[in-house]
Amino acid sequence: MVYRIGPGWAPDLLAIETALDKDRFAECGASQEMSVGWTEPRGVANGPLLESIGGQLILKLLFESKAVPSSVIKRKSEERLAQIEATTGRKPGKKERKEISEDVKLSLLPMAFTKRGAVLVWIDPAALVLVVDAGSQGRADEVITALVKAIDGFAVLQINTSLSPATAMANWLTTQEPPAGFSIDRECELKAADESKSVVKYARHALDIDEVRQHVADGKLPTKLAMTWEGRVSFVLTESLQVKKVTFLDGVFDGTSQEKEDGFDADAAIATGEMRQMIPDLLLALGGEMALGEAGTKPDAAPLQPVNLAESPF
Repeated sequence: MVYRIGPGWAPDLLAIETALDKDRFAECGASQEMSVGWTEPRGVANGPLLESIGGQLILKLLFESKAVPSSVIKRKSEERLAQIEATTGRKPGKKERKEISEDVKLSLLPMAFTKRGAVLVWIDPAALVLVVDAGSQGRADEVITALVKAIDGFAVLQINTSLSPATAMANWLTTQEPPAGFSIDRECELKAADESKSVVKYARHALDIDEVRQHVADGKLPTKLAMTWEGRVSFVLTESLQVKKVTFLDGVFDGTSQEKEDGFDADAAIATGEMRQMIPDLLLALGGEMALGEAGTKPDAAPLQPVNLAESPF
């Protein structure tokens, strides 16, 4: 997800590292369902939580959760309820049944399997751009909340463009004239705006055909379109301005070190360097970024949202 950082912010690396360390990730406790905290982007235990590479800042927020299957909780709760009824001759009420269910869950949590997921964060202080590699709006919101909590004076704004992605993508498909520097690939999804909500999907299929143009003419709007920027970065643009399945193509990382320690720095520098060029070009292709006061005044305006780095080098 791509955001604009509020004007006037300048990073204090030492202060940020200190603030992040207060919320360093710790594993779930025995009866804890969820744990969230900052972890080392480089993957080196007890290393820095903030990496600065060529002026670009890299962070990683780690999520760990425990879940007990509801069927197990239900079965164990019913066993306990039956035991109470058998020994006391009474049926527990609604409140007591809920308390028993919670007690059962807490007793089973220490034995539950854990699940982990991490979200990479990239901050470009010079351009005042924040990129959150989240797969959903909800997870991105959690990351933003953690960032704003940790970094003093850090404010985040949505980026709005003059043209909605659906309008722009429809035009590109109809005219087969993508914006400068971009090409249309072989994946697309179109959805009817009427009550039918019918959907047409193309995968690994040429899109410069009359059938696609006819779908657009009939009122189906693009909800997803695969594109490539400068032959270097491929991605899928969505109607809500999500940038998904970002993939750095062959040749982008040629010549980088294969050593893990050196490779992280080189890959991060190259990846952020490519994205620093692609994001402004994409905003320009969508009519340019709207000023803060213009937000919501143009019917086609749309916020730039999640970026999904399918093949992140970090």
